[in-house]
Amino acid sequence: MDEDTRYEAVSSRDARFDGAFFFAVETTGIYCRPSCPAVTPKRKNVTFFPTAAAAQGHGFRACRRCRPDAVPGSAEWNVRADVVGRAMRMIGDGVVDREGVPGLAGRLGYSARQVQRQLTAELGAGPVALARAQRAHTARLLLQTTGLPVTEIAFASGFASVRQFNDTIRRIYARTPSDLRTESGTGAGPRTALAAGVPLRLAYRGPYAAREVFDLLAAEALPQVEEVLGETGARTYRRTLRLPYGTGIVSVDERRSGPWLEARIHLTDLRDLTTAVQRLRRLLDLDADPYAVAERLGADPDLAERVAARPGVRSPGAADPEEFALRTLLGPAEAALLARTHGTALDAACGSLTHLFPAPAALVAHPVAGPLAAALADGTVRLDPGADRDEAERALLAVHGVSAAVAGLVRMRALGDPDVSPEGGPDTAAWRPWRSYALRYLHAVPAPDPAQSRS
Repeated sequence: MDEDTRYEAVSSRDARFDGAFFFAVETTGIYCRPSCPAVTPKRKNVTFFPTAAAAQGHGFRACRRCRPDAVPGSAEWNVRADVVGRAMRMIGDGVVDREGVPGLAGRLGYSARQVQRQLTAELGAGPVALARAQRAHTARLLLQTTGLPVTEIAFASGFASVRQFNDTIRRIYARTPSDLRTESGTGAGPRTALAAGVPLRLAYRGPYAAREVFDLLAAEALPQVEEVLGETGARTYRRTLRLPYGTGIVSVDERRSGPWLEARIHLTDLRDLTTAVQRLRRLLDLDADPYAVAERLGADPDLAERVAARPGVRSPGAADPEEFALRTLLGPAEAALLARTHGTALDAACGSLTHLFPAPAALVAHPVAGPLAAALADGTVRLDPGADRDEAERALLAVHGVSAAVAGLVRMRALGDPDVSPEGGPDTAAWRPWRSYALRYLHAVPAPDPAQSRS
């Protein structure tokens, strides 16, 4: 998009571009999402930025009305397989917070200087600034939804010190942490966050076909690790998570009251909040661009009716990529058995959720899963958010027992590739780069009956 097109999107308050770019107003010192309801500023006073971190780096503070830090992530990072796309997925997963820029660069196979240069050139901000913007959003979320002490929130959000935390919050939001908390009116006691969980609104762009997503989650739910409760239209999906610092239980509701899904995350260590949120977003495919998908697939005569009937069908990912790969290889029955016999029991069961799926290292002796588990445990096969998709698929196919069909499904779901046509499936060039979505339309949405009204 050129700047004139971006300004047209701002003038029309077009929510399709929320997260794709941000605009800042020189006269107010504020940056916003394109759909901000405020009066449209004059063109001469507007500057555009590819990321919130870039706007913050130029001294602009977040708008109080549109909360630009809470928009869906850019769909571009789902599509792109280059170093910038991989870096953004890893930053979202908290790699910079846990391992620093050297750790990020090492995972990418580049020097820290090369990563800094490429991210700054494309996104207007380096890895530290991008991670800092994410920490600030996590901090605001905890300030406004829990009663935890400010000091604990600072470190849970990934800040190295309380001073750094205070300075960042003031610079980005033009308010103190206490001011942000006062505005929210939270009545939570200081020890309720871990017990009650952190409530979240998971934003998405455009239409979201929740029914098809929850149908798939219900069909795949692994006993003791996952469950889907309630009736269609009002279901709740719950599952356990193995996280870098501890464990978690996430729940998300199918019923919606706005352009978001209501969720709640229970954690044994709040430092895992950012990672847990990102994994849930990838599972539910919340950062997709349904408009781009519909434009391409809706032009195909084999899919046009399905796309028109159910806009916003998503290609769900995986909350735990290694778990998904092992489950895909084993099949539902064997995976359920291993969860019960080799999984890690939670300290306290939560309803029917009692276990974490076994870590790969616990399955290396298994007659079927053993070779893949060993490859995952020693890093021969990498399925983390920043993994190179082509390299990962080649490594998977080199593992004994892993077929092309399994590798294709792992690439689609565990690695979130939007353009996969698994072995044996249709391979239509006209669907690219959205072949994964085309398959979801074919599998999840029946061809409409012309005699019936649109569902």
